[in-house]
Amino acid sequence: MHSTFFAQRRALLTALAATAITPWASAATPVQGYKVVHTYPHDPDAFTQGLFFHEGFLYEGTGLRGRSSIRKVELETGKVLQQVDLPGEVFGEGITLWGDRIIGLTWQEGIAFVLDLKTFKLWRKFNYAGEGWGLTHNGKELIMSDGTPELRFLDPLSFKELRRVKVTADGRPIDELNELEWVDGEVYANIWQTDRIARINPKTGNVTGWIDLTGLLPQRRSSDDVLNGIAYDAKTKRLFVTGKLWPKLFEIQLTKAR
Repeated sequence: MHSTFFAQRRALLTALAATAITPWASAATPVQGYKVVHTYPHDPDAFTQGLFFHEGFLYEGTGLRGRSSIRKVELETGKVLQQVDLPGEVFGEGITLWGDRIIGLTWQEGIAFVLDLKTFKLWRKFNYAGEGWGLTHNGKELIMSDGTPELRFLDPLSFKELRRVKVTADGRPIDELNELEWVDGEVYANIWQTDRIARINPKTGNVTGWIDLTGLLPQRRSSDDVLNGIAYDAKTKRLFVTGKLWPKLFEIQLTKAR
């Protein structure tokens, strides 16, 4: 998500943070920090909505109507190696890999695009109710966020909804779940308009911990430049993060919880 017409929402979150009244303001849920391992270039004009790592390359979905795309990106240089633009009337959102297909959501259009991984040619489309935000998978099901505190689990072949899990931290629902990534049996979720990532138990919906990325990119151009984008290289255990319109992508290591 999304653009400057959400400025009032950001102002509210800033006010809440200033008074420490936040969804994670509890000692019961551990908080981890980070250490930057490596910094890579990132397209500063990419409104990052989805991100995953596959066989040495990043795949990125970008948003904004008239600027939405799905890309294959060279990690070391940030160079876009392959790109397909989505129709100008749609607002691209989260993407994930399933087999030899890339699946990409749209925000309010209720349309998902399924592309061939190698050629980026459109294979099919499918529809869903409500908004589309983030998308990942657990090896058996697609996992989708829609801005509410619920994660939807979808059949990756029929795209039918199988179940939902409500995400809570210390008994309180956590909404604004944005870009998603499956990391070693947990769902990592950006919380929109914050520098926090939630670590979510996919069976219970409980937030098992927070990742605090405050200070990762201290200088930003506007309120749109929010943290959004998580990619995981399961083979080497590398974790990558970036944001909308960020000039950098970071490989990070998580520090001990406090």
